Amino acid sequence: MDDKKDRTVSFPFLKEEGASEAQLILIEVYRALKEKGYNPISQLVGYLLSGEPAYITSHKNARSLIKKVDRDELIEELVRVYIYNVEEENLSAHKDTDSNTGEGADNDSLK
Repeated sequence: MDDKKDRTVSFPFLKEEGASEAQLILIEVYRALKEKGYNPISQLVGYLLSGEPAYITSHKNARSLIKKVDRDELIEELVRVYIYNVEEENLSAHKDTDSNTGEGADNDSLK
């Protein structure tokens, strides 16, 4: 059985305690787009690449919210969270390897 499917993963992007303004705005805009039936990822990418606010719904004031933060800050936040999660996943994979073999993660390089 694949343990990754059974594991609960903590995603700091959704943690609102201590969250940056960019995080909170992205969360609210994502939710508003989803509620209106849009593909939130596609719409956000369209906005981030073009700067055209028409990609963002006005539902729940999402369009006004997203314009409060510079696009470069939003992109920086997305990259920061992505890199954080990749690093966490890599650390977790190394821990899994260590616990499964009882040895260090670099054992494959010795074979």
